[in-house]
Amino acid sequence: MSRKARWAVPAGALAVTGGIMAAALMPAAQAAPALPARTPAQLLADVAAQSHVPALSGSVMETASLGLPRLPGTQNSTSLVSLLTGSHTVQVWYASPQQYRIELPGSMSETDLYRSGSTAWLWQSVPDTATKFVLPAKAPSQAPAELPATPQQAANDALSAVGPTTTVRVDSNVYVAGQASYELVLAPKDGRSLVGQVKIAIDAKNNVPLRVEVFARHAKSPAISIGFTSVTFATPSSSDISFTPPPGAKVTTDNMSAGQGAHKDGAGPGTNVIGSGWLTVVKLPSSGLTSAGGSGQGAEAVQALLGSASTVHGAFGTGQLIRTGLVSALITNGSVYVGAVDPTVLYAAASGH
Repeated sequence: MSRKARWAVPAGALAVTGGIMAAALMPAAQAAPALPARTPAQLLADVAAQSHVPALSGSVMETASLGLPRLPGTQNSTSLVSLLTGSHTVQVWYASPQQYRIELPGSMSETDLYRSGSTAWLWQSVPDTATKFVLPAKAPSQAPAELPATPQQAANDALSAVGPTTTVRVDSNVYVAGQASYELVLAPKDGRSLVGQVKIAIDAKNNVPLRVEVFARHAKSPAISIGFTSVTFATPSSSDISFTPPPGAKVTTDNMSAGQGAHKDGAGPGTNVIGSGWLTVVKLPSSGLTSAGGSGQGAEAVQALLGSASTVHGAFGTGQLIRTGLVSALITNGSVYVGAVDPTVLYAAASGH
């Protein structure tokens, strides 16, 4: 999906990209850091002027509380379903946009994503498999200068919404992962957005976003948080970001250099983006909902979600509506419409208005 699509559907976006989100809550007894005053415009300019994310390593804690029904599979820390609820820790080692590693540890397993130039590896200790991805030749030059699926990427997604439809202010300074940070607050002006506000903590020394919190409208606690709990700004050792399949592992190769499946805005086959900004809606085939669940607990989780839906009617016909405080989904006529928007926006999209 494109960044626009991922931001429109926070839950689905973060699951697709590995669900690496985080919350780093400042201890109540810790005083706010004293920093030179910055206006919202200055902070936006500082982040925009940061042409690349500096090398770093650290721990990220993901927290999601979307108001979903109890889903099977949430106890498995390496499943996508588990990333939709509760808290999870992720380790990050980042040298450059073409050289990094992300690890999702489990209770008795781990899943790692490595990238080195035009090659990426996905390693799963259980069931002892390694998938080698051959990336397109232009991938290194086109790669964004940011960490994949981290606070930096989430911040860029949020900042892309800044414009006439958004109010921007600076909140009290905070400490995140021991780093003195400014806190920028974005809020949509249109009441049809289910997003109340987005808080972005920006490291005062490096101008790097360290934490992003997404609040549903009128909520006092974040529905989604992504941020570092510890961070070191230094180049990680080569042993931390290089990978060789261990003996006995099952190795497969996926050649992506042909660019198959590429679509406008980076959307997958049959996926369309409707609208813009805070009112963006993603339309995808309803078959994708079933295939995303796969089998076993994933399929059970999809059925649990569908079981929480209510029947709705409109110009689009009859459909099933799933609604949480932050995300709405409408299933009708072989399609799914999803967005962080009021259901009326989905109805209009499904009706072609």
